[in-house]
Amino acid sequence: MTRFQSSLAAALLSLGWILLAPTTSASQVPQPFEPVPGQAGKDVVWVPTPEILVEKMLDMAKVTDRDVVMDLGSGDGRNVIAAARRGARAVGVEYNPDMVALSRRNAETAGVAGRATFVEGDMFAADISEATVLALFLLPGNLEKLRDTFLALRPGTRIVLNTFGIEGWDADATETVGGDCKSWCTSLLLIVPARVDGPWRMAGGEIVFTQAFQKVTGTLTTREGVAAITEGRLRGEAIEFVAAGTRYSGRVQGERMEGTSVTASGVKRSWRAQRGK
Repeated sequence: MTRFQSSLAAALLSLGWILLAPTTSASQVPQPFEPVPGQAGKDVVWVPTPEILVEKMLDMAKVTDRDVVMDLGSGDGRNVIAAARRGARAVGVEYNPDMVALSRRNAETAGVAGRATFVEGDMFAADISEATVLALFLLPGNLEKLRDTFLALRPGTRIVLNTFGIEGWDADATETVGGDCKSWCTSLLLIVPARVDGPWRMAGGEIVFTQAFQKVTGTLTTREGVAAITEGRLRGEAIEFVAAGTRYSGRVQGERMEGTSVTASGVKRSWRAQRGK
């Protein structure tokens, strides 16, 4: 201690100050955040998706380096990091700041920090318009609140879900993994369909579609009469349906759709339709 420091200490003692040497102990050292399965969050309870199912979900979505993959309620970042390992640009939205910090550390450790971004925020307010794939593990109530947000995505966007689906929406594919996976082992694939609900004009007639996610019903009106639409289904922009014994297949392009029809006798014709009466 210098002469100045000694004098300062003596002066402080004379004023009744008590000087304590700094001490440290193991109990005072901040411990790294470790998430606990079942811990409560803002809108969800955190339960990690088994790694084997993470890979299955990304396989079903056919994730490549051309994709933008997003996870809402991204937890420890495992979906995002796995997508980034495949070369995708991946983004996680997570409300818990400790989880966000953990995810960033995990991405650094995995060597994908340059392609994996984690944002602290509310998943219901997140902008997901750039996503080509959503990889999610959310409760049915959460998914229901996001229904309209999903429908507004570009047709063909793939959504892969862990176990819980969306009421009224049939999965385009479902797969369950085995092996060491004992719970939360089912992946559901949903492909966002084009919106076709309502009337469409076509040469010599009119189509009126009623749409329930990727399924379509309705009527086809021509000079020959009114026929019910059956077997109607969308897969992104691709559409297929049957009316009056003829199978129609084509592609929806905004306010237009066009394709090929094949009659029961094998006669092929081109067809096109425009939205509106």
